[in-house]
Amino acid sequence: MRHALRYVKVPVQLTVLLLAAIVFFPKHLGVTLHVYVVVLAAVGLGWLVGAVRAAHPRARRSAFDAALRKRPRKVERPEELQKIEREVALGAATAFDLHYRLRPSLRGIAGELLATRHGIDLESNPAAARRTLGDAAWEIVRPDREPPDVRFGAGLDAGSLRSVVTALERL
Repeated sequence: MRHALRYVKVPVQLTVLLLAAIVFFPKHLGVTLHVYVVVLAAVGLGWLVGAVRAAHPRARRSAFDAALRKRPRKVERPEELQKIEREVALGAATAFDLHYRLRPSLRGIAGELLATRHGIDLESNPAAARRTLGDAAWEIVRPDREPPDVRFGAGLDAGSLRSVVTALERL
């Protein structure tokens, strides 16, 4: 019942306005009736459009469109980069991880760069490797480096790591 009253309320209000316009502006009866009919038609058309939209709701996307839609790619960091980041984090934390996790990677990088770009073998020509690398990097990658006595001792600080990476980048 309340739903039906909602649809009757607006036309009744328009009719009351029409009667008031006829009383106050009797000379403009033709224009007043035309405006009344146009407004009443607009209200009826609005209700009709609302009823059609309620009866046939618009789907967000068809299954076909959804299948064709590009899905956002998951940005994953390369596994090797994740591995090196872990090694650096661990190597900065403890001396044990520096020696057994980060150092082998740094040795591999240094050995490869020395061999390919300078023709120096890290194992057989340590003097030339030390001159080329510099003392900071050599201290980490030298073949005769002893394991740490204190397993949970301090690892590699950020400044030292930066100087080692800079030395490797110079190669």
